[in-house]
Amino acid sequence: MDFRSAMLPAPVCGGFRMEGYWVWCGSVIKGEDGRYHMFASRWKKTQPMHPGWLFGSEIVRAASDTPQGPYTFEEVVLTARGQQYWDGMAVHNPHITRQNGMYVLYYIGTTFPFPAPAEDDRVSVQDLRTDVARAGKRIGMAFSASVFGPWKRLDEPILRPRPDRFDNLYVSNPAPCIQEDGSVVLVYKSVGVRPGPDYPGGHIHGGMQLGAAGAPGWQGPYVPVSDQPLFGTEVVLEDPFIWRDAQGMHMIAKDMTGSVCGERHGGAYAHSRDGKVWKAEPGRCAYSRRVLWDDGGIRTMGNLDRPFILFEDGRPICMFFAASDGTDSFLDAENTWNMAIPLKF
Repeated sequence: MDFRSAMLPAPVCGGFRMEGYWVWCGSVIKGEDGRYHMFASRWKKTQPMHPGWLFGSEIVRAASDTPQGPYTFEEVVLTARGQQYWDGMAVHNPHITRQNGMYVLYYIGTTFPFPAPAEDDRVSVQDLRTDVARAGKRIGMAFSASVFGPWKRLDEPILRPRPDRFDNLYVSNPAPCIQEDGSVVLVYKSVGVRPGPDYPGGHIHGGMQLGAAGAPGWQGPYVPVSDQPLFGTEVVLEDPFIWRDAQGMHMIAKDMTGSVCGERHGGAYAHSRDGKVWKAEPGRCAYSRRVLWDDGGIRTMGNLDRPFILFEDGRPICMFFAASDGTDSFLDAENTWNMAIPLKF
């Protein structure tokens, strides 16, 4: 699918914003009421955009009568529930699906052994608390018979880091795809660490890598299918979104360096037959950070992250992105929101 040529102008008044909050990670599904429901992350602007989400992100639901929005906040779905839980201090990265009549919400969570920062205690990327909170990221799940809840979330993650593999620090950014037989392919982001060469006890973070896991059904168990990153160690991708059609499986993802799609932070494309072995297509740009809006303007977004495609009757009708108004990713952003781009094929 040629998404770039199918993108219609983005509605300036579409998507989902909240005054006083950073908004991120939009995932949309059509509910039993016939409306469109976006599950998104939000956290207060009293903390910086990054790494503030590690210390205060919660998952909310907003709704709209149309796919492109605007979406209106309706309720908090998941929030902090205590340090004794793996997801007790922050929840993030929602991805909503419907499987066998059940709404299944994939997300990440983290916990840490210190109090949540006060509103006047702005945590920096260099703060040791950031490293601790980031290392606690795991992938989990909540489910409900209704898009309105109540939601039952599991007390244990469905996917954890593996101590002796490339994904030994954390796992995040879940991207599930339900197969015809009900089994699930789950692509995820990971980072590993290895001993540092310069001083005893030191360690070096690896780059972002994508891995894949599989499960016989949405209840699990979820088991990694590869001991190596899907695209090796030289390709740096994050924010995967995957789907299946008659031609096989497809993936779009944020290209951190532009080495695949030719545009830094543009959209890389890859395909697979089985969800285990993936091949990226060099030079193919699935989407660009340069966006045409319905007011006639063309703007290069500070961020165009967490791509999500809404399908109806097997046809993609709208793409969603976490966007910012900065010029240097989220580092100088004043506002973030989930934007919508209608599609016409």
